[in-house]
Amino acid sequence: MAAALMISVSGVRGVIGQTMTPTLALEFGQAFGHFLRQTVSSDKPLRVAIGRDTRPSGPMVLSALTAGLLSVGINVVDVGIATTPSVALMGRFLGTAASIVITASHNPIIWNGIKFLRHDGIAFPPEQAAAIKAAWEARAGELQPIENIGHLQTDSRVHAHHVQTVLPLVDVKAIVSRHFRVVLDSVNGAGCIGTPMLLGKLGVEMVHLNGEATGHFAHIPEPTKENLTDLCAQVKRHKAAVGFAQDPDADRLAIVDELGNYIGEEYTLALGTYARLLSKPGPVVANLSTSRMVDDIAAKFGCTVYRTPVGEANVAGKMMEVNAVIGGEGNGGLIDLRVGPVRDSFLAIAMTLDLMTRTGKTISQLVAELPRYAMLKTKFECTRAQADALVVKAKNALSQERIDTQDGVRVDFADGWVHVRPSNTEPIARVIAEAKTPERAQELVALIEALK
Repeated sequence: MAAALMISVSGVRGVIGQTMTPTLALEFGQAFGHFLRQTVSSDKPLRVAIGRDTRPSGPMVLSALTAGLLSVGINVVDVGIATTPSVALMGRFLGTAASIVITASHNPIIWNGIKFLRHDGIAFPPEQAAAIKAAWEARAGELQPIENIGHLQTDSRVHAHHVQTVLPLVDVKAIVSRHFRVVLDSVNGAGCIGTPMLLGKLGVEMVHLNGEATGHFAHIPEPTKENLTDLCAQVKRHKAAVGFAQDPDADRLAIVDELGNYIGEEYTLALGTYARLLSKPGPVVANLSTSRMVDDIAAKFGCTVYRTPVGEANVAGKMMEVNAVIGGEGNGGLIDLRVGPVRDSFLAIAMTLDLMTRTGKTISQLVAELPRYAMLKTKFECTRAQADALVVKAKNALSQERIDTQDGVRVDFADGWVHVRPSNTEPIARVIAEAKTPERAQELVALIEALK
């Protein structure tokens, strides 16, 4: 059975040869061009920056999408293979009307996708994402005569520009003086090219695993514990100070300590928050499904944490609203507006090394100082109506506790929290709980399951 085409605020995602086809990419290029011409006011021809991860299907999707944009009079700047944050940053650097990344993030190789970003690098809000989808459904986009078709150009500065934007945020000389040895797993994805450039500037001795930009992922590409056993082993073998793992589009980062222990994606934001607040205390933003570690760190500096619905754009929007100094999501996504409003593994790597340098502590020592929590993530199949009904039941049944209904419902107890929300992309409900012990986290999940 063919996989469904997934269309959401995160863009379009499908299986190559089934739902993600050249025809679809062409049509979305024309529709997006139509959307831009209708919504962007400019007396100059509109330009879009496009980059892709390393998937073998990338050139096909990118070519078809580019053809669609050019056919409706949109100029295209192809920046080549690049990470999602690199493309977002390059779009801002070039002053384009929007950016597009050809990626399916951590999905397997059979998938690919099209991620639309605004001129400032943020994903489009729901109402504009809906307008892009509507333009595609209407097959909108007026084909232009020869004198008005778009022009295609290339720009190879994407990696250097990203690295040069991140480096001023950390003490480069001090990091270089530490001569860190790092094992990096780029999963043969988009991080293969720019990340070694960054680590080279930081004086790091790098052992690069899966560092060829082939898109043939050496393991399941999501940077979770079960997929990173080799990275853990190689950190121990090479006596490295730290191990880093990227996903295929390198917006997320997972960390392995110097003992070869996978410490979890939640610690990426926690350590990044600690590093930033050491030099600049201020507001912090995280989504509702992110660990309380962020709140504990912020409290040490007398700083406020703002919570948002799940989704990078929601976090970035709130960061701009409250002038946050740092933010992100617990899936390994660190955001600093000084670089851009996008999750960024380059940023997370640099800030982790900076924190190790300034504190003189190892990753395991830094982790040991943080409050320890157990997080349990579950999901179950149901219709959207059933998921919405579960949210209402949870809100009513647990109304005596602290409730947040921005995104489903999050219920905070003195000793933990549980968050239940409908998925925006799949017919499932997600339930995430965190507590001091695994047993208590399981109890919190059970409270929700009992309401089904």
